[in-house]
Amino acid sequence: MQRALVERAMDGDHEAFGALAAASADRLFAVATLILRDRSAAEDAVQETLTRVWRDLPQLRDADRFGPWLQRILTRACYDEARARRRRGPEVSLLPAHEPAVLDHAVPIAERDALNRGFRRLSVEHRTALVLRHYLGLPVSELATTMGIPLGTAKSRLHHAE
Repeated sequence: MQRALVERAMDGDHEAFGALAAASADRLFAVATLILRDRSAAEDAVQETLTRVWRDLPQLRDADRFGPWLQRILTRACYDEARARRRRGPEVSLLPAHEPAVLDHAVPIAERDALNRGFRRLSVEHRTALVLRHYLGLPVSELATTMGIPLGTAKSRLHHAE
């Protein structure tokens, strides 16, 4: 089924591309959010990914490789978005003041916050390696291909990130 949609989209069928985009948008957004740690940046990366996919789809050689090809484009879009945001500088948003959380829930929240702080300290490349390996379940060889890096570099990034 997906192969037929990909082939139709490769021939310029807007409806087929729309169906492919709709089927993969949530997963693309989830992966981009995990890599970039910013919903706005993730939205921009997904939008850029879908634009690039539509533009480059006629050059895809094997319709069966659409999924990995899509992940590779998303990874590059996330890198580009992270680079662009670094050049623009940090965006500061004020959070509303509210009462402290109930103490019963403090431990799980503190653990989640500590995990988020640790994840934010990683470079985009290291976060990407973790997301592709542990969230998407890609083998290390596929991770290396998706990131466009040698296998040894992929193993090293995983080791340092974990």
